[in-house]
Amino acid sequence: MGNQPDKKFTWVIKNFSSLQSEKIYSDQFVVGGCKWRLLAFPKGNDKANHFSLYLVVADYNILPIGWRRHVKASFTIVNQFSDKLSQLGETQPWFDRKSPDWGFTEMIALTELKARKGFLVNDELIIVVKVYVLEVVGKLDVSEESSPVIETIDVKGFQVESVNRLFERHQDIASKLRPKNPFMKTAYMNLLLGLTRTMCQSPQEVSKDDIAEQYAALAYLKEAGFKLDWLEKKLDKVKEKKEKEEALKEKCSDLEAQMKKVKAELLAARAPLS
Repeated sequence: MGNQPDKKFTWVIKNFSSLQSEKIYSDQFVVGGCKWRLLAFPKGNDKANHFSLYLVVADYNILPIGWRRHVKASFTIVNQFSDKLSQLGETQPWFDRKSPDWGFTEMIALTELKARKGFLVNDELIIVVKVYVLEVVGKLDVSEESSPVIETIDVKGFQVESVNRLFERHQDIASKLRPKNPFMKTAYMNLLLGLTRTMCQSPQEVSKDDIAEQYAALAYLKEAGFKLDWLEKKLDKVKEKKEKEEALKEKCSDLEAQMKKVKAELLAARAPLS
């Protein structure tokens, strides 16, 4: 049994710059009667200063003898500002117990990943993998119905999870948006969700640079066709609250300095004459 429909899995790695682990795994997903997951080395695997990325058979240590899968896989490091700048890697290996993982040791240089705008937005890295099963050898024993690959809903052309409330409240949010590339749809959605998360943070958790980045992301989304006047008003309020917080912090610092000065003068006034 082979030539099964390809499946797309999107992995969003949050807080990329602060990752301490040598390697990280994605959630599992099912293709071709097998559980898979992505394996990433944020600081490189046998190749320093490169981001390494692999497709892995999740339970390869318990696979029956003779089990094999011939797979065509494409990996995309999504540039959230320009699809043309996204980094693509393709491979067509055989997976078995002795070779349970295939991918790219040098998927992208870390210098390019961090320096070029669009790969890291809100410190989130988006990876899309497409898996196409060409040939199957061995038992099909895992239902694809349990796979998170298909546990999504389609909203105005977007394959998204848990964002239906956003579209219910603002039904015309993407009425003028018709991107043909599915990677860009995912990138747009993650950028939008990043913006909405900022609105839920306290002013203490958001820096001025964060807010500036959010305005840049907002402008990018509006240019792409999103109707986000309501979100811009909320971002204006976040900026206003941040400026107020900064002003009050400065005022508190001045008051603390004055208190220290007054305390010093009080101690000096109480000191006995020598």
